[in-house]
Parts: sequence; C-alpha cells; structure tokens
Amino acid sequence: MIPDWPVPSPIGAAVTLRDGGVSTGPYASWNLAAHVGDDPAAVAENRRRLRQRLELPAEPVWLNQVHGDRIVEIGPGRCGTPTADASFTRRPGVVCAVLTADCLPVLLTDGRTVAAVHAGWRGLAAGVLDNALSMPPWRRPPMAWLGPAIGPNAFEVGDEVRAAFLTRDPTLACAFRPCRGRWLADLYRIARRILQTCGVTEIFGGTFCTYTDSERFFSYRRDGICGRHATLIWRRA
Repeated sequence: MIPDWPVPSPIGAAVTLRDGGVSTGPYASWNLAAHVGDDPAAVAENRRRLRQRLELPAEPVWLNQVHGDRIVEIGPGRCGTPTADASFTRRPGVVCAVLTADCLPVLLTDGRTVAAVHAGWRGLAAGVLDNALSMPPWRRPPMAWLGPAIGPNAFEVGDEVRAAFLTRDPTLACAFRPCRGRWLADLYRIARRILQTCGVTEIFGGTFCTYTDSERFFSYRRDGICGRHATLIWRRA
C-alpha cells in the first residue's frame, strides 16, 4: 500500500499487506517481524522481497519496540537494533520503519526529515507522538499520514486506558464511546488531536481497521499469534 498524501517526489513511503511473502500458518504470508515466533528463514526472505519490491536504497532500520516514548535518530551505517518506538533521519537513503498489527503507525515528513512512529495506546499516552514532533529538526510542521490500525468500532478498552488519556488532555473524552461497561477507543481521533495540538495541520489516512479487514491486515487483537506489517518512509538521494 502506497500512502495517499501530497509529499514531494523524493519521499518514498509504503505499508506492507499480509499477502506477498513466504511465511505460513498464523504468519501467512508476508510477516516482517523476527520476534513473533515465525521461521527466521521465512522472515529473512520476506525482508529480502520487501527491499526488492520497493527498490529500497538500504535495509530498513528495524526497532526493538517496547510501547514507550523514545525516538532515535538514524544515520547512515547505523548497526544493531535500537530500542525505541520511533525513528527519524535527515539523511537520504536511510529507511525508517515500524512494525504493527493493530497499533497505529504514523509517518511524518517536511520534505527533508522523515520519521516513522509506532503509536499504540501506551505510546500515545506516554507521548511518543509528541516527542516525534518536538525532537527532530523540522523546518516547518510536518505533514502526517496515519496508517492501518484497529478501528474505532473494534478497539475495546477499560477505564484505565480512558483515564490515561483524559489525564493528559480532558478533551480526548470525545475519542471514547461506552460499550458494554467498557469503552470503544478511537486511536485515529486521539492521534489527530495530538498532531493538531502540536501544530500539524496536514493529516492524511486514518480510514482503516486491521481488526475487521482480515484479508489485508494482521491483527493481534483478533488473532493473538500473527505476523506484523512494516510501515516505512525514506528520502531518495
């Protein structure tokens, strides 16, 4: 899937769907995550296909995602797997990536700097999106694209989740609807509110539901054991 947003031509971005790889069983078929129990050889082949299909300038910089608020800068030749839930770069040819299967992936760019953010509810409540908007040296407020996540009619949460968001911003009450003694949470609405509060006015995407669209998307909430999608962004040389 290629994001539909008016970025300058040097910016590349994409999201993988669940078909197109070699993984089997609950990971079928294009699982990009190495930490979910899939065959390492299958993951390696899926990642090779990703680089080939998108003609990526380099191997994506994969993160050890922990549902936190840390963002790291990625430079050329960086080794290892940083522990963080967002990355950014100002360098052409460097590919930022996050892995998701219900959590919200957010891409940001001002035409020069690019960032990829893993924004599940814990990360959003902790401030990962705020950090991604304040830490990089943006020339102007970036535009944002909200990728595939669990939708507002499927994400059932408890009082503690709602309380975490209302503590940081009481106006986020509008992102929760009562449901059988619990709440339906709208991650897209929460993310849009945070983006707008941080000065972002160009916001695109946010019309998907990984939980209900089983043909295209993995969903941890739906399936438990499953693969992960990659959401990527880079700047061409």
